[in-house]
Amino acid sequence: MELFLDPDDHRPQAVQLYEQLREAINDGRLGPGDRLTPSRTVASELGISRSTVTEVYGRLGAEGYLEGHAGGGSVVSAAQWPARPRLPVAALSPTPRASATRAYATDQQATAAFNCRPGHLDPALFPVAAWRRCAIAALDRPINQYGDPAGTPELRTALAHWVTRSRGVAATAAELFVTAGAGHAVDLIARVLVDPGDLVAVEEPGYPVVLELLRSHGLRVVGVPVDEHGLVVDAIPAATRLVYVTPSHQFPLGMVMSRQRRLELLAWARTTGAAIIEDDYDSEFRYTARPLEPLQRLDRDGRVLYVGTFAKTLSAGLRLGFMIAPPSLLPALRAIRAVVDWCPPTATQAAMTQFVTDGHLDRHLRRTRAVYTERRRLMWDALSRHLPSEYDRLPAAAGLHLTVRANADQTGPEPIAAIRERGLLVSSLSRTYAFTEPTPGFLLGFAGLPTPLVVPAIRALGTALAEEP
Repeated sequence: MELFLDPDDHRPQAVQLYEQLREAINDGRLGPGDRLTPSRTVASELGISRSTVTEVYGRLGAEGYLEGHAGGGSVVSAAQWPARPRLPVAALSPTPRASATRAYATDQQATAAFNCRPGHLDPALFPVAAWRRCAIAALDRPINQYGDPAGTPELRTALAHWVTRSRGVAATAAELFVTAGAGHAVDLIARVLVDPGDLVAVEEPGYPVVLELLRSHGLRVVGVPVDEHGLVVDAIPAATRLVYVTPSHQFPLGMVMSRQRRLELLAWARTTGAAIIEDDYDSEFRYTARPLEPLQRLDRDGRVLYVGTFAKTLSAGLRLGFMIAPPSLLPALRAIRAVVDWCPPTATQAAMTQFVTDGHLDRHLRRTRAVYTERRRLMWDALSRHLPSEYDRLPAAAGLHLTVRANADQTGPEPIAAIRERGLLVSSLSRTYAFTEPTPGFLLGFAGLPTPLVVPAIRALGTALAEEP
């Protein structure tokens, strides 16, 4: 550990060093088995006599704090008494705005027999071999320099081609901006397009993370209801400057925004001068209905910012996503990104570029679509057999989760504790409501649940719900 000498401290140098080391051991910063810096090195760094350091080490050894290892110097004694953790100093406190921010999921690392939370993928499906080859090849490129805040030209070109071909959007490499995920894209957009106090709109119910993110910018957020056709455009306040929507697979209820509703939303934005964030949530995974044209493709005024992520298609741990932005915003987006975290990781971008251009992403999606189609079918059928009559399963033509909603016969809070006791991790439907009376229910992800466990998981869920009074 780093040691210091205060020239204005009138105590002997040996006393200063002794008290620093003893305090570090007592409060756990140095633990049993930790090796101390050699006395010769400490003396050289501090510009003092080596004998001063050896005196300190000797005293600590005599008192049982240290023990010597032949040829290995001094280490903290393995028989040392339990450390007394240093009391934290808390003179600072967050602002009221920051304190009001609620985390959507505080137990992301929790484990259970059945992990049915949306957003979790099956690690067995990750293409480890292909990604390893691409990552190793990426190390042949220079990675010790800052890059373009918008992403490397190679990755932007590869993703623009891929997203144009696979999702039907209109995009060039110049319009594509590499991000650390969908949330990061929304954060950048909010920094560039709206000011604190501006009115922005989200779906109700909707994605709590985006709601909290927008509020953290000091924006006034309003919830707009959804129906079977998607966002109710007539309910958007005229003063709204930015609207966030998930038209391909509404989170959490699962409906697809109709073409007519998409055209109405674009017409509304043209009339009011507002911008639209189109989060193409789960659009890669469709099961029944034919896909509709993205808002971005239908947009004729440059008011739509298209946001995508690889968290669901590949891995959340890669922290990779993208947005397609009107050219007029790109200079400001670049400038904001540069002052926040400068640029995406260059090595990861190089690996992703090869992963896309070599066709690995397309092959991975074909494989996972087949797996997820089967898991969705099994979960849907199992819900029909095991779900109590007080709950309804909601149809969804896309995505990686199904929603179970309480009907009029069910009242009271969601029995999350009883469900967890049965070995299931699920997400709360009530948590997705922020502006109206919440409806109890659950979001059941099937992507992270191995196929043989899907039916047992729903059987356990049905048992837990049936046992609730």
